[in-house]
Amino acid sequence: MRLILIGPPGVGKGTQATLLKERTGALPISSGDLFRAEMCAGTELGNLAKSYVERGQLVPDEVTIGMMRRRLAKPDVRERGFILDGFPRTLGQAEGLDHLLSELGLELGQAVLFEVPEDVVVARLGGRLTCPSCGEVFHRVNRPPKVDGVCDRCGSALAVRKDDQPETIRERMRVFREATAPLADYYERLGLLRRVNGSGAPEAVYQEIVRP
Repeated sequence: MRLILIGPPGVGKGTQATLLKERTGALPISSGDLFRAEMCAGTELGNLAKSYVERGQLVPDEVTIGMMRRRLAKPDVRERGFILDGFPRTLGQAEGLDHLLSELGLELGQAVLFEVPEDVVVARLGGRLTCPSCGEVFHRVNRPPKVDGVCDRCGSALAVRKDDQPETIRERMRVFREATAPLADYYERLGLLRRVNGSGAPEAVYQEIVRP
């Protein structure tokens, strides 16, 4: 399985990537997770990425593509397949991914577009709580922690990420519409696009993704 998951923040791409991994063995690869690891480590790449992420803007294509090249070239990806979450986000990244996969002798199977109303996305992200220590994610309504404001896994205080603040969410949605939405046309022309209703329950969305 070699999939791309496309959609604005908060539509459930991460949830579906986890389900797909559990049931197919394919590896979820999130550009956001990779960048956050670099940010936590305080690397030059992480500091550069942080300056863009905190403003709700996209990290430059050449930085992102270079990072993905290193990950996709690893043996476990060839053996198990991949589920790309958050990449590509621009037409330039999509074209770069095409070249990269060709270099690696890999072929993309499908691009899945999650369609969800914007007000639903804002409500989902606005209630999200993240543990700054271990990265575990909760939601005030959909997945509250056992103890208010405290991470179930490690006991650290939960926080709202800067890119989950209301004003930043709106900016991220604008960036998605302008830069990422055109990917639907790109992959549709290639005959690889599948549209799914991301508003449903996780299992219903999963079944839409894997239906023949």
